[in-house]
Amino acid sequence: MARDLYGREAVLQRTGLAARLIGLGGEELARVPYEHGDDPPVVVFTGGRGMGKTALLKQLRDTYKGATPLALLDCDRIEPPADHGPGWTEVTGALAELAVQLAPRVTGAKAVQFPRLSLGLVAVASVGWSREDEERAQRDLQRLGPVLSTVDATKGAAANWVTKVLTKLAATFAETAAPLAGLLAEATVETVLEEVFGRMQQKSEGWYGSYRNAGGRGKAGLQQLAIDFEQGGRRRREAEGFLVGALVEDLGQAYRGLTRVGTRRGRPVVLLDNAHGELGRRLVEPILRARHEGRRDKLVVLAASRVREHEGLRHAHRMKLPETAHRAPAPRGEDVTSGILAVELTPLSPGQTQAAFDRLDPSGRTPADLARGVHRLTGGRPLGVLLLGRAAAEAPRAERPHLTPGALLDLTVELREDAHPVPVAPTLLAALLPQPRLEPFTVLAAAHDEESARLLARTRLRAENRDGDMALLVRDRLRAEDWAEGPEHFVADPLLRALLLHRLRFEDADHPRHAAWRAVHETLHRHYGRDGAPAAELPYRLFHELALGRAEDAVTHLRTTFPEPDVLGWLGRLRFVASAPYPREAGAGGPDPRRAAALGRPAPDGRPVPLPEGLDAEATALHLSVRRLLHALWLLTDPLALPDEEVTEKLAHELRQLSGRHLTGNSPLWDAATHWPRDIHAWRRPSLPPGREDGV
Repeated sequence: MARDLYGREAVLQRTGLAARLIGLGGEELARVPYEHGDDPPVVVFTGGRGMGKTALLKQLRDTYKGATPLALLDCDRIEPPADHGPGWTEVTGALAELAVQLAPRVTGAKAVQFPRLSLGLVAVASVGWSREDEERAQRDLQRLGPVLSTVDATKGAAANWVTKVLTKLAATFAETAAPLAGLLAEATVETVLEEVFGRMQQKSEGWYGSYRNAGGRGKAGLQQLAIDFEQGGRRRREAEGFLVGALVEDLGQAYRGLTRVGTRRGRPVVLLDNAHGELGRRLVEPILRARHEGRRDKLVVLAASRVREHEGLRHAHRMKLPETAHRAPAPRGEDVTSGILAVELTPLSPGQTQAAFDRLDPSGRTPADLARGVHRLTGGRPLGVLLLGRAAAEAPRAERPHLTPGALLDLTVELREDAHPVPVAPTLLAALLPQPRLEPFTVLAAAHDEESARLLARTRLRAENRDGDMALLVRDRLRAEDWAEGPEHFVADPLLRALLLHRLRFEDADHPRHAAWRAVHETLHRHYGRDGAPAAELPYRLFHELALGRAEDAVTHLRTTFPEPDVLGWLGRLRFVASAPYPREAGAGGPDPRRAAALGRPAPDGRPVPLPEGLDAEATALHLSVRRLLHALWLLTDPLALPDEEVTEKLAHELRQLSGRHLTGNSPLWDAATHWPRDIHAWRRPSLPPGREDGV
């Protein structure tokens, strides 16, 4: 799925953002004028999980690999080597990995060498070595072999330099009373310079003469670097930042040094996934600081951040993805972080979603509105669109004409040819919310706010709640993942909430009783129906009545309150109650039972729905009209269902009939009969007041 990047042309097209930064574009990777001259911004693509950040970086890698030095690093997946010494940190491990990826020769140019970075990594690797643990020193040195191989592949890969370093270290230990980071670093660096570096490369040591307290002497700078690294805290961060500068300087030398002018096409590229964490900042901030101080380099940094409002982006120049297609200004201000261009990845449009479905299923046997329904459910989140589109394409041929977004969640999908198909809903949920324990999120997805979430946590998550306020823990984890917040649901994002509620209903191993689903909604139903509960909470009780499959209390309430003068309030309660999740059955065939109720037809099982006792003819007619209206709105606004034109017409008819029944508030009802079908046709939530453009 990484190559299905609909809507990302602003970055990938021939003169798109990437081409203007790197200097190469199009299928032939022809030269493209640099937009920012010698001062390119660090570009950070922002967006939540499933918005296509990783896929975009992988496509950039596939496009430019072999044409210019390039590396892709996932900042969340830097694995520490087994039994490493204190000279290894995530930053040094990341720098070593970046150098190894950037080094190979590319079209028309030699391999990139990293002598400065190699010396710095050798120096800090010596931190913590002792005469009693020669094996650790040997392991740490051997791990540096791939980086040293960028300087001289033959010598770096050989083992004899490690033996000679260890011999030199033994002599150093014998001459000093205690192991000192600076002395060990000097001994290690001297041996590496002699055994691995050629005459010209040995001059790279002098670059460390600019390190603090070095006084222009390279070896002194490397000694101080190791001492600072050993200290930890701020000093270690300064040392790591200088090592980032060493990587950038080595890349710059590859473009300035012995390379004949014009043989290198395009700038080197570093792609950083999940750069919003601490490691991402440690890698990017030294580059930003150097550029802010006027030092120029050739490096193009394209990063991805799951958090839009990250502290490190506080002074970034912000643009939306489509706005960068032809020009992406990034004026540098007084703050260091103004050197960042934050590009927000936008959701796929309905047209792009339809194009994805057409590509995945050229036969077109699925319902005409299915792609649009999936767009409503996913909000255009690329991961959801593509996974559900693939599920539709792989569905049994006989089932395709009857698919709905909810039915897609019940299917399996083949993600890899060499693996068994996987269930759609759990797979998508795991990708969007990779948490070790999903139970708290699943239960709290039924809550409306923090108060009801705490109630569920106390009653349904007693064991989990011992770790603290589980409602607040879940809230904070959702915020950390940059999931949206909203006023009506504790889990505001429709797709994430739908997936969690799917898990609540279908993964409790108690089909067909659905014990977990019933327990959670019954708990909230009792809470909102308790003695002394405010009248404003009654719609919440009715909401959970519907979630439990019981609609008659809601119909009765809406009938009895219909004559009241606050018609807009009545429409608002109707809209809210009808937004309850439908207690559907997985894989159930045939028409949705709500359709028959909306059209006033007998239920599919043939059982009549009893009327309340004591109703006269007029009250009975009103009750039946409200019942039809409620079921019509419940079906038409369900993100797991598809709109139905006959039911939409019935909705408008019932609202017009109710308009004629009301003594004073007929205008809002008449407007709803006009505007709510328009909203439904436009895949919007029914607006209040009816016709209000923002749909509130």
